[in-house]
Amino acid sequence: MKKFIAFGCLVLGILTQAQINRFFYEYKFIPDSNNREDVKSEMMYLDIDKNGSSYYSRDKFVSDSTSKAEIEKQVKSFSGNISVNRKEKPGQVSFKVTKSYPDFTTYLFRNIASDRYKIKEEQKPEWKILPDKQKIGEYNAQKATTNFGGREWIAWFSTDLPFQDGPYKFYGLPGLIVKIEDTTGSHIMTLVGNKKIAEIPASEKEPELPQNFRVFGMGGKELEVTETQFRKVWKDYVNDPTKNMKQMMGGNGDVKVSFKFKDASGKEISDPNEVMRAMEKNTKERLAKDNNPIEPDLVK
Repeated sequence: MKKFIAFGCLVLGILTQAQINRFFYEYKFIPDSNNREDVKSEMMYLDIDKNGSSYYSRDKFVSDSTSKAEIEKQVKSFSGNISVNRKEKPGQVSFKVTKSYPDFTTYLFRNIASDRYKIKEEQKPEWKILPDKQKIGEYNAQKATTNFGGREWIAWFSTDLPFQDGPYKFYGLPGLIVKIEDTTGSHIMTLVGNKKIAEIPASEKEPELPQNFRVFGMGGKELEVTETQFRKVWKDYVNDPTKNMKQMMGGNGDVKVSFKFKDASGKEISDPNEVMRAMEKNTKERLAKDNNPIEPDLVK
């Protein structure tokens, strides 16, 4: 059994100046540990270029594009009011992970209500490479294990793909990680395809809103925090999930924000007090069923 610690060395010989290697991962996860039959699935991208990589959900960006463009339009017209039509299911996977080469500086981007957080990863994956080998899709792969984020993980990497990277925060093996899952089977990421592209399509880029303007994670700058600081913010959010929304409804400079909310029956609610009660109830119910996060240590 060999122990392999990532030091940030990467083979990038096949990348050209503007080329992006896009790897498609099927991400299967179980949000509620009390309902293991409810398995969600999302298509994730791992985009790799000469400067680093980005791991994110295509579905999330596409589902939000219409509402983001509408908010942009309202802000630019500056009518004094912005109407935000909250979707009941805006997307399943909202986080994004970036890594910068050659040192593999890793950031997790997560939204909490109207704020965007940029959290620097403080732990490097420490791998144990095992002799076990198998075919994952069309690639010859070898087994490795690690403890990370409060879970035990089993990875399969392939030297057929000369990248020491992988989905989410995982990297540092002598080949691309083509499959990784935790030992409970709650989170599984499997490579299902890849292609080379010249640039990121416009439909997958997040529209920019004016500086210091934030609506549910859109626009403004990310707030860079440590993992300890993020845990505190998360606890505050769990205790009062509508705090930021109440502040926004009180006004954002010369711009007033109003919310509309549809309940489970499809009824539209616009009264501010009813909106807050409905959204708080909805958020707490969602959090109760979203009790099996990919990184338990980050939200403990």
